[in-house]
Amino acid sequence: MMKFACKAIAASVLAVATSGAMAAENTALSDAGFTFAGNVALTTDYRYRGITQTFNDPALQGGFVLSHETGLYAGVWGSNVDFGGTAHLELDPYIGYATELPFASKPLLDLGLWYYGYPSESDLNWLELYAKLTFKDVLVKDASLLTAVNYTNDFFGLDEDAWYLNATYSVPFAAGFGGVASVGYTKADDYDFNGEDNYFDWKAGVTYSFASVSGLTAELAAVGTDIDTDGFSHATKRGVETGAVFTLTKAF
Repeated sequence: MMKFACKAIAASVLAVATSGAMAAENTALSDAGFTFAGNVALTTDYRYRGITQTFNDPALQGGFVLSHETGLYAGVWGSNVDFGGTAHLELDPYIGYATELPFASKPLLDLGLWYYGYPSESDLNWLELYAKLTFKDVLVKDASLLTAVNYTNDFFGLDEDAWYLNATYSVPFAAGFGGVASVGYTKADDYDFNGEDNYFDWKAGVTYSFASVSGLTAELAAVGTDIDTDGFSHATKRGVETGAVFTLTKAF
């Protein structure tokens, strides 16, 4: 916990120290049609599609993205991980294109490539294609529904086809509060999720945006899967069963 606290302090100092320099850079970038943004987050458990990536331990995460007014963007995202092997860092570069479709509701189409990289265990590296469609003002004003389809032919570096389908609904409440709910489905050929080649994941939580600190948000969510835990150790069960995850994020 002490190492995690030190990382958290370092991340906070870095965010404050770079904010002034980034403001000047963003002015120059905006003149050329570019937008630069980033975020840093602390979470009690890095859950990827419902499954822990840190053996239920906390994670320090962050990323940067450079977007152009044409809709093109590129970025990188990272987090500490622990799979029980030599991989302790995940570093993911990605590129994509986003545009509003010419329909009455103006849904946002987002297409891209995401590369999962593990510098100290490169055999796990893999590339995924994604397509997302986000609808605005769904059911109530400012609520959104994001639907996504992801595909890879090299799931976790195993030369296996895998699909991931997801739908996430976000809705604002009063006084900075909001709600989020999502459900996902993973189907991986020849991959063993304790006897099955597929599983469902879900998340349901509450978010809060701090009015006194721009870009600071908190989320408390229940995250889990329907993976059969027969034969799992206690720690492994915790990593796939429904559990509480708290995340604090600062965008800049």
